[in-house]
Amino acid sequence: MRKLIVPAFISLDGVMQAPGGPEEDTSGGFAHGGWVWPYSDESDEVMGGVFERPFELLLGRRTYDIFAAYWPHVTEDAPHRGIADLFNGTAKHVATHHPETLEWQNSHALGSDIIATIRGLKRGGGPDLVTQGSSDLVHQLLATDLVDELLLLVYPIVLGRGKRLFGDR
Repeated sequence: MRKLIVPAFISLDGVMQAPGGPEEDTSGGFAHGGWVWPYSDESDEVMGGVFERPFELLLGRRTYDIFAAYWPHVTEDAPHRGIADLFNGTAKHVATHHPETLEWQNSHALGSDIIATIRGLKRGGGPDLVTQGSSDLVHQLLATDLVDELLLLVYPIVLGRGKRLFGDR
C-alpha cells in the first residue's frame, strides 16, 4: 500500500494560500502571494527530500493549471531543471471536472468520485502520492482520513488572512 504525503508551506498562523507568487491565488482578496520566496533557501533542502524517492503527484485543478503552465516550459539551463524533469515525467492525478483539458504529459483525471479513486490508488502498487498546494483537495483528504504523512514547512511570518491548512479560512 502506498502512502499519501502532504507537504505544505504554512505561515505561523496556518495560512497556506499562494506561497509561490503574487498571482497564484488571489481569491478572497488575498494580497500576500509569494510569501515563501524570502525563505526559499531553507525550504529547497527540505522539499528536495520529498522528491528524492519515487512519487506521483496528486493535484487540485488550480495547482495543476499553474504547474502545467510552468514546468513543461523550464529551459535546459534553468536552476529548477531537475524538479521540472521529475514533475514532467511522473504521473499526475488531478481533481477536475474537465478531464478533456488535461494536456500535460502523464496527467490523469481522478473522476467524479475523487475520494474513492484516491483510496484505490493508495491500495494499488506504485510510488507514494504527493500533493503540492491544492488546499481544497488537501482539506478533503484530511477530512476522509486519507493522509498518511503531513510535512509542514512553517515559515516565520504572520499573514493574518487567507486559506488555512487547519481551521477556518
